[in-house]
Amino acid sequence: MRLQSLLWGGLLGLSTVLAAPTANSGVQEPPSQVKRAVPTSTFSNNVIFSPPSNAGWTDPRVLYARAIQLSDGSLLSTWENYSPEPPLVYFPIYRSTDGGVKWTQIGKVQDTVNNWGLRYQPDLYELPRAIGKWPKGTILATGNSIPTDLSKTKIDVYASTDGGKTWTFTSSIASGGEARPNNGLTPVWEPHMMVYKEKLVCYYADQRDPKHGQKLSHQTTTDLVSWSALVNDVADSNYNARPGMPGITLLPNGQYIFVYETCGTDGCRVHYRLSADPLNFAAAKDIALVSNKGTRPVSSPTVVWSSVGGANGSIIVSAGSQSQIFVNKNLGAENSWVEFATPQPNARLSIHTP
Repeated sequence: MRLQSLLWGGLLGLSTVLAAPTANSGVQEPPSQVKRAVPTSTFSNNVIFSPPSNAGWTDPRVLYARAIQLSDGSLLSTWENYSPEPPLVYFPIYRSTDGGVKWTQIGKVQDTVNNWGLRYQPDLYELPRAIGKWPKGTILATGNSIPTDLSKTKIDVYASTDGGKTWTFTSSIASGGEARPNNGLTPVWEPHMMVYKEKLVCYYADQRDPKHGQKLSHQTTTDLVSWSALVNDVADSNYNARPGMPGITLLPNGQYIFVYETCGTDGCRVHYRLSADPLNFAAAKDIALVSNKGTRPVSSPTVVWSSVGGANGSIIVSAGSQSQIFVNKNLGAENSWVEFATPQPNARLSIHTP
C-alpha cells in the first residue's frame, strides 16, 4: 500500500536481526545453510539514518526501507529518500559489516535515463547466478522512477558489480501513469526480484488493466535487457480488489510462498499462495493469514524462511501495521501461524542472516 510507513519519527531503524539460512531467497535450489561470515547479535531500534533537521526534507522524510544480506555476509540497506529537490531524489546505499550494528553510506542509485529521480519502492537483490552479461554476485537495485509532479511511473533496474558503490542502468521493465493509488489511474508499483532457473523474475503491482483496480503481475528476462510479456499472478474478479506489495521465498519442500496485501476488499490484510511453480501463482489457492490468536496482519508484508524451528524450518512474515511477527513451522499450512511480539513499533521488514 503506497504510503504505508515502516519508519517512525523520520528515523530509519533496524530491529532484531532474525536468523535464517541464506543470503538471498528465491533461487531454484532448496534452501541450505551457509557459513556465518559476520557476527550476529540481537538488538532493537538501531538507527541506520536520520535525516538532518530543518534541511527542507519533505514529509515523511524517509520511507519503505529495504535490506539484504550479501553472499560475503555484509548487509546493504536502502529506502525512499525525500530529500530537497533539486538535485533529483535517489536511493542511498548503506552497508554494515558487523551484523547491522554500524552502518556507512557507500553509494547511491541515481536516475541516469529519465531525469525524474528514483522516488518510490526500491528493491535490492543479489544475483545467485549470472544473468546475461551480469555475473553471479551482481547486486540489482530496482525501483520506481517518477517525476516531481508524480505524472508517470517507470520500473527501472540498475546493477552494481562492486558491492553497491557504483551503479549502471540495465533496462526498464514496465511504465505506467500517475503515481497515485486510485482506481482508474494506471501506475505500476512495488517491484520485487527473484531468480528462477535461467530467468530473472520481477513481480510488481499493476493498475494498467481496465478490468482490475490493481493486480499482481510478473515479467521475466534472461539478459537484463529485454523482458517477457506480462503474466498475471493475482487478478481478482472484483474490480475493487487491490492486491499489492508482493513478496516471495522458497521453502525446503520445493514450494514457494507468495505473500501480498489485499486492499480495497479486505482492508489490506495479508494473504498468501503456495506453489511449486513461481511463474503460475494464478492457479494457486488464495489463503488469508490468520494467527493462533486470531490476528490478521495488515499491509506491506515481507516473508523469509529460516532453518531454525524444526524439520521444516520457519516461515516468518512481518507486516506494516503490527509489531508482531507471524511464524509458520508447517510449510505454510493454514492453521499453523503463531504470532510473536517484537520490541519495535512495527515489524515491517524482517532481515534474514545466516
